[in-house]
Amino acid sequence: MSSFPVQVSNIAPVTTEQTLHDFFTFCGKINKIDFNNTEPKTATIYFDKVSAAKTALMLNGGALDGSHLSVTSNEIHPDEPHPAEAQSSAPSTSADTPIHQEDKPRSGIAAEYLAKGYQLSDNILQRAIEMDKKKGISQRFLAYIRGLDQTLGSKVAGPETTLSAKAINTAKSIDEKQGISTKATTYYEKAMASPFGQRVYSFYTDTAKQVRDIHEEARRIADTHKPGPTATPAPAEAASTSTAPTSDAKEKVA
Repeated sequence: MSSFPVQVSNIAPVTTEQTLHDFFTFCGKINKIDFNNTEPKTATIYFDKVSAAKTALMLNGGALDGSHLSVTSNEIHPDEPHPAEAQSSAPSTSADTPIHQEDKPRSGIAAEYLAKGYQLSDNILQRAIEMDKKKGISQRFLAYIRGLDQTLGSKVAGPETTLSAKAINTAKSIDEKQGISTKATTYYEKAMASPFGQRVYSFYTDTAKQVRDIHEEARRIADTHKPGPTATPAPAEAASTSTAPTSDAKEKVA
């Protein structure tokens, strides 16, 4: 099995192997971690795909447990094929197909880090934007987002209609009537069916963006994953006379 290693140093004394794994798993699948638990702590992380290793290198200088990590590589990882070259061999992807971290644009991954509370400098965010501009967005991810756009559009406005083509106010009205965002099972479904659906679609399909766009997407992700309001239990003496059904608050989408 091929693995693509990166070396991590300047690790905080309190950081554990599990904490390091949780941090770098946003990049993609990790095959193993060689963790040196003695001071100064270091680690070598072996990723399953070269794209994940390159995303990890993008995070050089990112903060974990109060320490700014040094992420380097002793190997020169080969560049991935340009999307135009890989398009003919790219697997077909529908809105129902799970998307892996390695498929996502780097700016989207950076937004996920910020949404989880990790600290990435604007320099790192700009690095993510430049990587997306240079390599483009994977055909697999584009096919997924566009398929989702068509699937949701057909539900709310009929066949051959995309959700991104609807005006924001129209999308809000549709969502309020049909509750698509509340029934969604993934972040992308919820976000694209929301009043900000056009912005979300543009963020994940257009490489022309700025650092503030990543911060905005991070806030949308964080807001979407906030737990819903919890129903207040009825007083004991009133419970027997109440005829209104009660329900638990819906769990947040993972």
